[in-house]
Amino acid sequence: MDLSFWHYALLFVVGLVAGTVDAVAGGGGLITVPALLNLGLPVPLALGTNKFQSSFGSVSASVHFVQRRAVRLSECWFGITATLIGAFLGAFAVQQIDADLLKHVVPWLLAAILLYTLLRPAIGTQDHPPKMSTGVFYGVFGLGLGFYDGFFGPGTGSFWAIALVLLLGQNFTRATATTKVMNATSNVASLALFAVAGLVHLGAGVAMAAGQLIGGRLGAHLVMTRGARFIRPVFLTMVTLTLARLLWVNYAR
Repeated sequence: MDLSFWHYALLFVVGLVAGTVDAVAGGGGLITVPALLNLGLPVPLALGTNKFQSSFGSVSASVHFVQRRAVRLSECWFGITATLIGAFLGAFAVQQIDADLLKHVVPWLLAAILLYTLLRPAIGTQDHPPKMSTGVFYGVFGLGLGFYDGFFGPGTGSFWAIALVLLLGQNFTRATATTKVMNATSNVASLALFAVAGLVHLGAGVAMAAGQLIGGRLGAHLVMTRGARFIRPVFLTMVTLTLARLLWVNYAR
């Protein structure tokens, strides 16, 4: 489909805003997917284009976090590997299995995260001793959440962040940085399969990717300079919006 200059300009702004929000607390897809669908893109093409543009934002944010030493790749390489494998398996499985069950289970998992975080205002404000070994954690959650992101997707960043805070004892700043590296991994893996299937609108994707490159770095900068007190309310807001959207899609339509 043909897009005008103003379409591309709007998509750039959408990518910029979504990249900034996503780097801080996830949930950028709540902004980008509706924008692509409103342009008239078929759902598979919109989802593939979304993976294309969001990969630029997540990689941009990840690079900034690594440069600022908020996350060390040497400490989470096993998680990256497990996430990559899980994402490939999930993206393959979604073509074979009905995802209807997850559509009804995930909103309640997000509701539990929201309630727990609201009731524990001090959670994520500082580091705590881990409750399980790093290797076991990244093996289990890398494969599990990588698979989930490739298979279904909504709320992946929220699940990563809360797991890192609760089980590895990370504060919200470190957890957000690590989450973004894992998101970048699963995004790129899923994108590869969408690209092979020809399900990427290159013009729209490039316009949004340009905004994502800037937004991802800006969001990462906000995380590093503002810290956990800034991340927590944004995290709660995005979990709430993701939960509301899933409940609307599943039960109100």
